Amino acid sequence: MKVSIIMGSISDKEIGKKTVDILEKFNIEYEVKVISAHRTPEKAVEFIKYAEENDVEVIIAIAGKAAHLAGVLAGLSILPVIGIPAKSSTMDGLDSLLSTVQMPKGVPVATVAINGGENAALLAIQMLSLKYPKLKESLKEYKLELKKQVEEMNEALNF
Repeated sequence: MKVSIIMGSISDKEIGKKTVDILEKFNIEYEVKVISAHRTPEKAVEFIKYAEENDVEVIIAIAGKAAHLAGVLAGLSILPVIGIPAKSSTMDGLDSLLSTVQMPKGVPVATVAINGGENAALLAIQMLSLKYPKLKESLKEYKLELKKQVEEMNEALNF
């Protein structure tokens, strides 16, 4: 089980950290790289060749503003790509969201919320659970943890 997290810039590191935290919680092997779709497109091509030869099973791409990274990677590969639109300084991430989600027919990118690193990791884990049944049990336990947290919130109300 291997997930690659590709950031368009070092400014995406905080979102990447949230993604990594969830992958680590589920003991998923990962790697993190910075590859710019616009400034280093040849690196994107090299990365896809590497990914397909080195058992990467899911790619998570984080990018802001024009946010073409996920689409470029999806266009170069048949591996599943999850896009995380990063909140940008100009349009609060709406530009990134639209750039990530509006893909042409034949080049799908699963897209999560703006800055949604945690959900991107969980979606990758759900994809991997189709091949690795042990992950299904871990996901069920995680959902129970979430339920317990809500119950604790209700207890904390003290009205």
